[in-house]
Amino acid sequence: MFTKSKFQKSFLNVARFFYDNRVHTTQVPAIGKIRQMATLAPAVKAASKVLQNLGFRLPKQLKPSKYRLHLRPDLEKKIYAGNISISLQVLEPISFIPVHTDRLNVSTVEVQQLDDSGAPLKSITPVLTFEHPEFEYWVTEFEKPLDVGNYSLSLNFTGSLTERITGMYQSAYLDKLKNRTRSIVSTKFEPTYARTAFPCFDEPALKAQFTITVARPTGDDYHVLSNMPVDSEQVNGDLTEVTFQETVPMSTYLAAFVVSDFAHINTTVDGTSIELRVFAPPAQIEKAQYALEVGASVTAYYIDYFNTSYPLPKLDLVAIPDFVSGAMENWGLVTFRETALLYDETSSSSVNKQRVAIVVAHELAHQWFGNLVTMNWWSDLWLNEGFASFVEYKGVKQMHPDWDMDNQFVIEELHPVMVIDSTLASHAIVKAIESPAEITEYFDTITYSKGAALVRMLENLVTEEKLKNATTRYLRRHIYSTATTEDYLTAIEEEEGLDFDVKLIMQTWTEQMGLPVVVVEKTGFTYKLTQKRFLANEDDYAAEAEPSSFNYRWSIPITYQSSLNSEVQSTLFNYNDNEVSVTLPGEVNWIKFNKDQVGYYLVNYPTDTWAALLSALKTTQESFSTADRANLLHDANALAAAGQLSYSTALDLSTYLETEQNYVPWSVGTTSLENLRNRLYYTDLYNNYTTYARKLLTPIVEKLTFTVGTDHLENRLRIKVLSSACSLGHGSSLEQATTLFNQWLANPETRPSPDVRDVVYYYGMQQVNTEAVWDQLWKLYLDETDAQEKLKLMHALCATQVPWLLRRYINWAWDESNVRRQDYFTLLGYISQNPVGQSLVWDYVRENWEQLVERYGINERTLGRLIPTITARFSTQTKLEEMEQFFAKYPEAGAGTAARQQALETVKANIKWLALNKESVGTWLANFVQQSTVTNRIQ
Repeated sequence: MFTKSKFQKSFLNVARFFYDNRVHTTQVPAIGKIRQMATLAPAVKAASKVLQNLGFRLPKQLKPSKYRLHLRPDLEKKIYAGNISISLQVLEPISFIPVHTDRLNVSTVEVQQLDDSGAPLKSITPVLTFEHPEFEYWVTEFEKPLDVGNYSLSLNFTGSLTERITGMYQSAYLDKLKNRTRSIVSTKFEPTYARTAFPCFDEPALKAQFTITVARPTGDDYHVLSNMPVDSEQVNGDLTEVTFQETVPMSTYLAAFVVSDFAHINTTVDGTSIELRVFAPPAQIEKAQYALEVGASVTAYYIDYFNTSYPLPKLDLVAIPDFVSGAMENWGLVTFRETALLYDETSSSSVNKQRVAIVVAHELAHQWFGNLVTMNWWSDLWLNEGFASFVEYKGVKQMHPDWDMDNQFVIEELHPVMVIDSTLASHAIVKAIESPAEITEYFDTITYSKGAALVRMLENLVTEEKLKNATTRYLRRHIYSTATTEDYLTAIEEEEGLDFDVKLIMQTWTEQMGLPVVVVEKTGFTYKLTQKRFLANEDDYAAEAEPSSFNYRWSIPITYQSSLNSEVQSTLFNYNDNEVSVTLPGEVNWIKFNKDQVGYYLVNYPTDTWAALLSALKTTQESFSTADRANLLHDANALAAAGQLSYSTALDLSTYLETEQNYVPWSVGTTSLENLRNRLYYTDLYNNYTTYARKLLTPIVEKLTFTVGTDHLENRLRIKVLSSACSLGHGSSLEQATTLFNQWLANPETRPSPDVRDVVYYYGMQQVNTEAVWDQLWKLYLDETDAQEKLKLMHALCATQVPWLLRRYINWAWDESNVRRQDYFTLLGYISQNPVGQSLVWDYVRENWEQLVERYGINERTLGRLIPTITARFSTQTKLEEMEQFFAKYPEAGAGTAARQQALETVKANIKWLALNKESVGTWLANFVQQSTVTNRIQ
């Protein structure tokens, strides 16, 4: 192990060499061998005796315990030099040491054997040291196997701060207070990007303690943040080296540091000595107050909920101007996009405010569930992300009980993931994965939202108190270590009073993809339930199903209530039972299964039961909870789209919306209206469709208007229905949006309320539709520094109906001084939602795919997920063939493999939908319009 003086001397030597010579070559000396950046060197292939032993997983014979990391970024040259000393144990004899590296220039490697106290015994000279790009390793090979014992591995290396916005990277922002551009360095290491910043054993189970030193410019308001508080600072001319206290044992992906001149505000979490700070650019710091309040509130709540202390002395939240994800839960130093952390009531809508609350609550949940106890391998990622996505709603609920977070879960998490899980592009939430591309692709809606939905269902099954107790037991049992799905379910099974096999029930949900639909048949007072896998395109997929050990059957917690008994009843439909029956004591007006849609399944009723439910919705709406009304709308539309329910039934059910006034059901309603709009837009049914949709929307639109109140859910409802109404050409809504838009352009003091601003900007631009106004908005966009306001303006610029303006916009956006790299795909998605821009974006992506891959990387999930976003509305054979040809031309999909499959399935389903449903939907719409006309005449 290096002593401090030797460590610094070695580091300064490599730093001086790097900065004096500005090494950018793809080849650097390494123990007499030549490193090949792209491929394994022929000399290595000939000389190495261990290549056959290498794969994506590290050998089990090695275990790191400590990292001493020293990094020296150069903000002017956008490069850095580093040195790392890794203390490790050899558990069994092994003749090589692989450490993860990616896009690093390693210049020297030193290996020492240590005694039990950590003091050096002897140096060990490698016979070969080389990069293995395929598996992202730097391999050090020895003449004979290393004995069991303690060792140190030290490497000097250099890297770039500009290649990606993952790993360790540099970005910039405009400091409006001093009117100057400022550089910052930040990190994003999850899942496999720590290796792009420094050599390490980059697997979650290999937890170790970190001592991190990062150099910053001396003076000029710069400071450094990391996971732990500062231990010491040493001024060395124009650089100051900041060393942090040693961390607790943690996974490499949780290490973090930020070099910036940000300002901060702070508080202390109630009942603790934990200092909570929020950092942001100086001109934005006043927008950090709400995040500080949320952070303090939910941290105190989680300490109580988990019944486990927060283990670090401080907790920092930082707004990063250029950040690839929404946020990252680095232990003690949580990083966010500005839109996910900063809130300003003069520019932020209720949607923006809720996003800040939910993202902060999510990331802080990880400080326990994910950081304190981490999944053993990425195949159990749902333990981290699913649980955090579940408990975040509890965290926000305790702070904002009037936001109805329990019911919002249904529309924010449950319904969107069911769409994906009903396709073959889905996956089991526990599955075998190995490569970095597979791992990063795994960070998807299935892992997050289905994981959360399963925890929610499990909580309802075992009770909230038992799940909470089991979670505390799980955290305490595996503290500072790792665990598996089996470990978590074991903790739950240890709760008393459970008369069912929790593990077996949950296996049917975690080990196979998809979800069931429960089919109801009625005979007298008895309801027979059967189950089958729900597929969006059942006929086409039946023969292609991936094998399942449970044959796509699930152990389903069934809940129900009826007009006869409002008390919720329950039973368990085991996966190996063909059917289960529910018998009521007498005749009922209606029965509703899956109370509050707490179960992860759909329900299809007999036609007369659907009719009875519709009648009850129209006459005694209060008999159904908010979530139940949303559930009925969702299931009817999903089943109809899949060809498992008559569309007339789903459309009949939607007519009750004329009397609905709650945000949650209307969110389902507007989504269904949008889906139908997209399918009918280019057909001769569109005129009748808009008549139908406007009639549903008119009562709620006239009630809410563009005048914004203070009720959070009402404001969210206002945004939903006004946006939907404008998209459907609702005359008075478009007229008012355009008037407000023109007033604002003429007088900036009349800027619309944040809660209607996005609607006004977008549809105002759409209606005015001139180059002069577009250019005016573009200038406002460039000058704007508030991230949320900037997104609203970005969206509005996508509304023009002039194709060449949209194409110019795409070209200008490629320049990162105009549009941040993090926002580019958002912009393309916005344009693709404009019918004028849909094919334009598709053509652009195909023409420029190689440049997109070069900038973003084929193994970045954000690039792969662009494809299903921009093709979601395609509904012709021509477009399908274009997609197939494009995928054939560029067969390497990397982290976008599943996304491509999802895109193809969606377009095939769109084509099939028109063929099967156009006639029946057209008939229903024609009848609806005729009846509405007659009714209007009578009135």
